[in-house]
Amino acid sequence: MKAKRQQARESHMECHQKFQARIQAAEDTIQEQHMIIEALVEEKASLLQTIQGLQEENGAPAPFDDEWEEELEEDPEE
Repeated sequence: MKAKRQQARESHMECHQKFQARIQAAEDTIQEQHMIIEALVEEKASLLQTIQGLQEENGAPAPFDDEWEEELEEDPEE
């Protein structure tokens, strides 16, 4: 009886360790994805600043100013 209990305990511990390893791997993946998302958000902000700077240099209107939104509202009536 003691041998069965010991074997069950060892099996349980092995299962527990495997699950802990899988949980840690998932947490690591989530952390890596979060870092990638943060980097992409920063890159997007940098690109938007670059675009805005180029538009200002060339005298182009801002891509999402109030006039642009008003023009969209008027178009469906036509």
